[in-house]
Parts: sequence; C-alpha cells; structure tokens
Amino acid sequence: MPGARPTPAVHNHQAARTVFARGSSPERVRISAILRRETVGGALLLIATVAALIWANSPAAAGYFALRETPLGVDFLGLKLRLGDWAADGLLAIFFFVAGLELKREFVAGDLRSFNRAIVPVAAACGGVLVPAVIYVLVNVQNGAEILHGWAIPTATDIAFALAVLAVISTHLPTALRTFLLTLAVVDDLIAIAIIAAFYPHGLAPGYLALALIPLGLFTWLVQKRVRSWYLLLPLAAATWALVHASGIHATVAGVLLAFAVPVLRRDRTPDGDQAERGPGLAEHFEHRIRPLSAGVAVPIFAFFSAGVAVGGISGIQAALSDSVAVGIVLALVLGKTVGIFGATLLVTTTTRASLDSGLSWWDVAGLAVLAGIGFTVSLLIGELAFGHDSPHTDHAKVAILTGSLIAALLASIILRARNRRYRQLA
Repeated sequence: MPGARPTPAVHNHQAARTVFARGSSPERVRISAILRRETVGGALLLIATVAALIWANSPAAAGYFALRETPLGVDFLGLKLRLGDWAADGLLAIFFFVAGLELKREFVAGDLRSFNRAIVPVAAACGGVLVPAVIYVLVNVQNGAEILHGWAIPTATDIAFALAVLAVISTHLPTALRTFLLTLAVVDDLIAIAIIAAFYPHGLAPGYLALALIPLGLFTWLVQKRVRSWYLLLPLAAATWALVHASGIHATVAGVLLAFAVPVLRRDRTPDGDQAERGPGLAEHFEHRIRPLSAGVAVPIFAFFSAGVAVGGISGIQAALSDSVAVGIVLALVLGKTVGIFGATLLVTTTTRASLDSGLSWWDVAGLAVLAGIGFTVSLLIGELAFGHDSPHTDHAKVAILTGSLIAALLASIILRARNRRYRQLA
C-alpha cells in the first residue's frame, strides 16, 4: 500500500470546524466533539452491551425482554414495530447513512479513488469476508439450509470497536496502520450492505421499492442543489426509509442510498467564472453533523437492544458455544478474519505491483488482521436477519459474536502492544 496522504477532508478540517460550529452553543460543540472521538464511541458501545447483558441475566430480566418486545408505531406501511426492531431498522439506518457518506467520500476524494492505492486494503477486505464465510459453511455444511443461512454473520468488522482498541493502543504505531484499517473497514461496510440487500430481504414488494424512488429522487435533487434545510430533507429521508422498509429490503439500505445521493465535492464560482473547490463538501457537512448522533445514540441503543441474551451462567455459555452456529462464528471471526485479511494482502502484494506502505511491517498487518475479527454491530444485525427473533440460534450467535470479538480484541492487543513498544524504542 503506498504511503498514506491526507484526503481533501483532512486539508479542510479547520475550515469545517469553523463552518460547523457557527450558530452552535459552546456546550453543544464540546459534546459533539467528544462523541466524535473513537475511544468514546467504542466505550459507549461497550457500556450499552455490558448493561444489556447484566440486565438480561439479572432477576429483573423479564423487564428487559418486555421492554425490547414493546410495540410502538402505526400499522401503516408495517410501521408498528417492537422497540428492538426500531433500533435495528430505524436507528441503525443513521449508522449506515454515516457509513455511506464515508464510503462515497473515500471513492470520490479519498484513498479508494486510486486503484493503486486501494487495491491492497480492498483485497484484504474481500479476503476478510470470503474466508470467514467459507469457514462458517465448512463447520455447518451438514447441518441444513437454516443453519447455513447464517454464513454472513462473521463477515463484518465493527469499525467503532476496532478503532477504539487501536486508539487506546496506538501511541507510536504508524499512521499508515490506521489508514489501512479505515480503508479496509469502508470496503467491508460496502460488502456488508450489499449482502444484507441481496441475501436477507423479507417478503419483497417491488411496488413499494419503486415508490421509494420518488422521495429519494427529490432528496437527491435538493442535495445536488446544496440545500441543507432539515425541514425539507428529513421528511423525504423518512419517507424513503419507510417505503424501503415496506418493500421487504432491510431499511438500513435506505440510509446508504440517501448517503450516496449527497455530493462530496464543493464547487464555488471564482471571480473569473471558473469552477473551484473550496471548503468542505455537503457529504462532509452531514457526516460531521450526524456522526455524534450515530456514535453516541443510534449504535449504543441498537447494541443495548440486540446484545441482551440470557446466557444461563457458565453452563448456559457452554451450551451456547457447543452449537455449531456458535463454533462456526467464533472460528470465522478469530481465525477466518486473520487468515483472510493477511492472506489476501500477501497474495496481492506478491502477484501484482501493489505493495505495503513502507512504514508497515507484516507483523503490523497480522495485528490488524486479528483486530478486524471484532465483529459486533453488523454481525448482530445479520444474526437476527438470518435466524429471526425467536430462534435459539440467534441467542447462540450473539454469545459467539461477543466471545469471538473479545478473543480477537485481546489477541490483537497483545500483538499491537508489542509493535507499539517496538516503535517507541525506535523513536
């Protein structure tokens, strides 16, 4: 991977802060800045997960499950959902909107716009999806179609947790390592979105999907005109989400479609009439505004409603992990992600002209490959889509996701801490 260079978003960081802070109270600006920190987002996600597990395994567990099952909404367009479904279908759409903005920005103005710069992390991401899926299928190949439906659960990397772990460890690690992880995660998100849309639709209704194009088209027209008025954009976004939800395609895909409509580059007229780039684009504006809501509210609430599983003590954990679904997920996250990412990186750098960044060693890549085995947010979502709410395999998958992610985080911390000490000695 060639040497990392800042994207236009980095160059415009100070300008963006000035533009975004205008009209905001100092307290709001401080809170938003705190919620944008990777360690804070990861910490909130961890707190929500632990709180859900404690409540779901306490004497008051019935209250947790009753809260998650509480219906809310209206019957129109199938919008009477459980609170847990509102978190997965509604709040997580905010997360995918932010992810979609980041995806488009990387493809238009970031590392992914150059084939030579993108090929190594793109190949690594593909390997990190393919090998875990193969391992899961090999473990469960004789267990029937229902079990095999969960093949995509271990393919996703939780970027919030992974970046939080890296941020805690990385005092002297090369910046190219974070760039590699970010680019890999962007591609991983794109693949996960495609998997959800293609393999996990429920009762597809093409008519509603066609109707969704109307508010989506109006939203696109407005943002292409650089309109930022929330009272115009938010109703159109909500209508797009509702119609995509009614179509049978998972509603989080609406968040990505809306994000892809937002322009990345800002064009301003110069005095001589020419076009010139200056300041942050609309995609960066929305990402800066909405990321605190995603990291500080949407994802933690989703984790709270999704991670709660009654494990039944040590014996319950043992029973859950004895399920072939859980075995396949743990092996895929810990072993599959490592082999897939490291192997694909090695393959592409030895068979093409692509190469690692000069500041990275293969030990760094190994640590990053293990770190990418932290699968959480999207893995939990796919687990529910694959098996449904009432299947015991869903709970077993949750236990496996938590277990595999914890093992991956611990192993990656050992490797990357050793590398951090090495770089500190060389500094």
